[in-house]
Amino acid sequence: MAELLHPYLQSPVYLFVLGALILPLLPKGNVRALITIIVPILSGFLIWNATPGLHGVTTLAGIEVTLMRVDKLSVIFGLIFSTAAFLAAIYAWHVKDWVQQIATLLYAGTAIGAVFAGDLISLFVYWEGTALASVFLIWARRTRGAYATGMRYLIIQIGSGVILIAGIALHYRATGSIAFDRLTGAGPESWGLGTWFIFIAFGIKCAFPLMHNWLQDSYPAATVTGTVTLSAFTTKMAVYCLARAFPGTEMLVYIGAIMTLFPIFFAEIENDLRRVLAYSLNNQLGFMVVGVGVGTELALNGAAAHAFCHILYKALLFMSVGAVLFRTGTSKASELGGLYRTMPLTMIFCIVGAASISAFPLFSGFVSKSLILDAAAENRYPWVWAVLVFASAGVLSHSGIKIPYFAFFSHDSGKRPKEAPTHMLIAMGLTAFACIFVGVFPSTLYALLPYEVNYQPYTVAHVLAQLQLLVFALLAFALLMRYGFFPAETRTINLDTDWFYRRFAPSVLGLVMAVIRTVWGELARGAGHSVNAAQLLLQRLYGPGGRFEHVQPTGAMVLWLAILLGAALAVNLISLT
Repeated sequence: MAELLHPYLQSPVYLFVLGALILPLLPKGNVRALITIIVPILSGFLIWNATPGLHGVTTLAGIEVTLMRVDKLSVIFGLIFSTAAFLAAIYAWHVKDWVQQIATLLYAGTAIGAVFAGDLISLFVYWEGTALASVFLIWARRTRGAYATGMRYLIIQIGSGVILIAGIALHYRATGSIAFDRLTGAGPESWGLGTWFIFIAFGIKCAFPLMHNWLQDSYPAATVTGTVTLSAFTTKMAVYCLARAFPGTEMLVYIGAIMTLFPIFFAEIENDLRRVLAYSLNNQLGFMVVGVGVGTELALNGAAAHAFCHILYKALLFMSVGAVLFRTGTSKASELGGLYRTMPLTMIFCIVGAASISAFPLFSGFVSKSLILDAAAENRYPWVWAVLVFASAGVLSHSGIKIPYFAFFSHDSGKRPKEAPTHMLIAMGLTAFACIFVGVFPSTLYALLPYEVNYQPYTVAHVLAQLQLLVFALLAFALLMRYGFFPAETRTINLDTDWFYRRFAPSVLGLVMAVIRTVWGELARGAGHSVNAAQLLLQRLYGPGGRFEHVQPTGAMVLWLAILLGAALAVNLISLT
């Protein structure tokens, strides 16, 4: 029993569950908020001191289950998840809604549990846990639109879990194993149906192309603080799962390359800045997926490093836009501008996040993205490398420039809101410091990566190439703005693959329902005529003055009815004896 409990004493999951259980029992106010801050700190401490290896290996119903696996890949994701939960808790200090606080703790805890799961069954439990906990961050907004969005989000997330458990069952039947380890085999041509199901389930949560729109639909619909939390866990958990189970799967290289490209257009024309960030999140996931697909030690280090840095700078950008939304009531570019006058600190932190996601030298994005670009170039993917370079320029345009420019500069909206609350500024300040610290001292991050790193990002070639790209992108943005070719910020709703369920599916359903109503109406009309005709016929035969009025008297009909009922009762009595 002690051996079975030992992994739980090392695992941070129980801390989050315990915190969620006791939180409603505490008095309202800062005590609850303090719990949400303390739990991630303790989680990070446990992860940092966890003993490498497999813990809690036991047998349940004849199946070997590994409750906790500790290695460098799981540790780096566990640490950054704990850090993200800590920063999000500071940012949400003002939130007194215990539903959001409990959901945040359980969401972070189950995501951390997933990266330490040593078997597919444990992974499935945490996989579904993240779906159930995170949806309350959307519903917490308590609007009709948020409820509908949350239901769509939940259906897709639970659907990925159904596909995952089906894949696990098929995989277990084929191999007799549920070990959460490399599933690539000899390549996709050797995969069974179970492996394909697992791959698709991971792809849904990683927002693969055509499976992605739940992200842009749901994240901007969450609360101000909920969006910051959502940006950290689900998709990066999926990246971890791909890195664990499908490293070196070449199709991921091309899937990731597409992911970096298609969001650029939608992000450029989008008016809601939180949706812009959601599209750029999808773009950044593409870099990680390419790293997993290349599959070399350098590439996998790049995927893990970029996930680490991305969680920080994306959280910082969502925090800054969230602070604007908190103070002004809107995150739409068409309604913002000129906020640098009264929100200068938020503006500075936003620019730090923009520089980080754009991979400016001395910022975190530069030291992680370089690993993936070099891995793609070294492994003979020149076209993919070119796509990633182009996508990097697109990132600068839609996130590095558009977000701070339209929120804090551009035209003067006339709004003069207060600076963000102190706790939000502290959270943004800590996150901004982390983005700069990692960029200036990349060795601190490289020391956490799964494989030994012998890489120097700050070479003359790297720095000059990136600066040339950034200057070119800045010049292109300036020219587009100068000559009026940059998409204007307009009050529109832009659809991509959600067109199928927002426009196409309702139209088809409406047409089908109209056809059914017409056919049903005609059938009902025909049936009505038939019933009327039958009534007339019966009346002529059995009614007063009818042909059979004296042939079958009423008494005889009652007698036959009694005989039939008696026979039915007898049959039922016999069947019960």
